[in-house]
Amino acid sequence: MGNVIEVGVLGATGMVGQQFIRLLEGHPTLKLTWVGASDRSAGKKYHEACDWRLDGAMPAMVRDLVVQECKPAAGAPPVMFSATDASVATEIEQAFAKAGHWIISNSRNHRMDEDVPLLVPEINADHLRLIPVQQANRGWKGGILTNPNCSTVGLTMGLAPLRQFGIRRVIVTTMQAVSGAGYPGVPSMDILGNVVPYIGGEEEKMQIETQKILGTMGESSITDLPAKVSAHCNRVGVIDGHTVAVSVQLDLNPGLEAVKEAYRAFQGRPQELNLPSAPAVPVVLTEEANRPQPRRDGMAGNGMTVTVGRLRTCEVFDYKFVALVHNTIRGAAGAAILNAELLLAEGYLQA
Repeated sequence: MGNVIEVGVLGATGMVGQQFIRLLEGHPTLKLTWVGASDRSAGKKYHEACDWRLDGAMPAMVRDLVVQECKPAAGAPPVMFSATDASVATEIEQAFAKAGHWIISNSRNHRMDEDVPLLVPEINADHLRLIPVQQANRGWKGGILTNPNCSTVGLTMGLAPLRQFGIRRVIVTTMQAVSGAGYPGVPSMDILGNVVPYIGGEEEKMQIETQKILGTMGESSITDLPAKVSAHCNRVGVIDGHTVAVSVQLDLNPGLEAVKEAYRAFQGRPQELNLPSAPAVPVVLTEEANRPQPRRDGMAGNGMTVTVGRLRTCEVFDYKFVALVHNTIRGAAGAAILNAELLLAEGYLQA
């Protein structure tokens, strides 16, 4: 993949920001040299500003980095991973893109912009062709690239092998981990021994993001997947790992064995390019009756593999299955890092 390129993290002290830092430790081509956070953290060393919440010790490479304001400035690296809060992400990300930086964003703010790629590289790497359109539209030297909502990643990776049969209707019910709410997240009295059947904005995001990701890239725009998608989103007492139960109706009915073979054969552009963060098997199909489970399958492929199980025929639609995605790795920081690796490998970034 060529030489090393320097990168920074916006919103570096939060849960997703910390996951970015953990995943960038020892990366072969992306070198973390800059961290940005809120005004109250700016000017402090990272270990003074950050209450480290992930397993293990804070990486040594970041401990003494001085936290910067989330503003373009001299010395800021060309690539920025954004874990900024949605309330401030729009202005921050656009300011960096206008100044010539590449923003690889986990925030929701630009996902549905017509000229911004919403990328799951195994599924829609060709959507990178929106980048020149975006730069022409906005007069930017840099650009913004987004990854989807964490639960949407699990759903779309579970559906992508079935595109060849034509996806007509989808109903999905999620059981989402508390880490998806950030820190401190859901109060213990609300989640222990309980299920919360509402996550603000989550159902709408899953429905519209899925249509864009699985849509078709044309000359300069995306035609959304015409399938109907209906989502029910629930918060459950699991630390990491979003489980999605899916029923899908197809245009064709190839038979259960053909559907299983489609999962087993599924690969994407990251596997072709052998990208550093790409799992060798992006979607694992398990035959065990009681899998996938967050505690047993969440870290498959270092957290980058989506596990699909309980694949069977559906009495209402055609097929149904359960998919599991690690929400803060494949569904957030890991997804953005894989997007940056794809940008670099495809020549959009220069080391």
